[in-house]
Amino acid sequence: MKKFLISIVLLLMILIFGTLGYILIEGTSLIDAIYMTVISITTVGFSEVIPLSPAGKYFTMLLIFGGVGLFLFCVSLITQAMVEGGLQTFLGRRHMEKKLADLKGHYIVCGFGRIGKVISKILHENRRTFVIIENNPEEIKTIEELGYLVLQGDSTNDDILNRAHIEDAKALIAVTSSDADNVYIILSARVLNPDIYILARSSGKKGAETKLLRSGANKVFSPYEIGARRMAQALVRPTVIDFIDLAVHEGELGLRLEELRVSDRAAFTNSTLMESGIRSEYDLIVVAIKREKGEMLFNPSPSTEILPGDILVVLGDHTNIQGLEKNI
Repeated sequence: MKKFLISIVLLLMILIFGTLGYILIEGTSLIDAIYMTVISITTVGFSEVIPLSPAGKYFTMLLIFGGVGLFLFCVSLITQAMVEGGLQTFLGRRHMEKKLADLKGHYIVCGFGRIGKVISKILHENRRTFVIIENNPEEIKTIEELGYLVLQGDSTNDDILNRAHIEDAKALIAVTSSDADNVYIILSARVLNPDIYILARSSGKKGAETKLLRSGANKVFSPYEIGARRMAQALVRPTVIDFIDLAVHEGELGLRLEELRVSDRAAFTNSTLMESGIRSEYDLIVVAIKREKGEMLFNPSPSTEILPGDILVVLGDHTNIQGLEKNI
């Protein structure tokens, strides 16, 4: 756009210079002066519309020598701006389509408002594959600058969800600002992929959470209620809140609360917690174990058996968690 504007300004300067020159030297009309300027700088070879005096001929030669090169330079700038813009747009679309075609086991974030921005940031930090569906051109520009994968369109539209490969997605997060839109998104997503895990944002209005759950959401969160509860807990249980922040957000001590799924290849499957060596070898605390069928075991005893498909909630140093993750 900058090159395009510069070229337009230069062209106007050439036209003004040539037009004024012919008017002042030859006393010609405005239209004849513009015509003489155009045929001179474009070298089209059309006949002169006015007889030129010696001064007019000298001016025409000056205009040709100086104006033709400048005119061609302006044309090249305009062509370059148009070709580069179109080519970049085309290549960008091709690149995005290729990335979309390779999506599998990913997350779909519907809406890039205040909540969507935070969710996308955390997914990116944790190296999760995700695609954002957004309809606001200004927000799309921001998403592209951040390097996130984005689809422009309405999240309630089945075609857009299909383009986001919802059939292969791991989860969908409906965080638009409208409860009604979130309900439509959930209904569409549940039809297109009955097994997908769906999180939804609620405005906190009466009955909104119930409607979202009935439409097919697995979990519903109200940011306002969560924020209010957290502020109240920070007043009555400040130490607990500090510890949770330390564990969840990895504070100065490097502690991290993480969940790890036990695979069939893990060396300690069907072994007890004590036999697993998680505490002795990795210096990690197993806070809870979630069974494959959904049963949650808090503060499991050393004799608790670890089964394939279990999700271990562990607390400890991030490096140690990474070490366990490689062997689980």
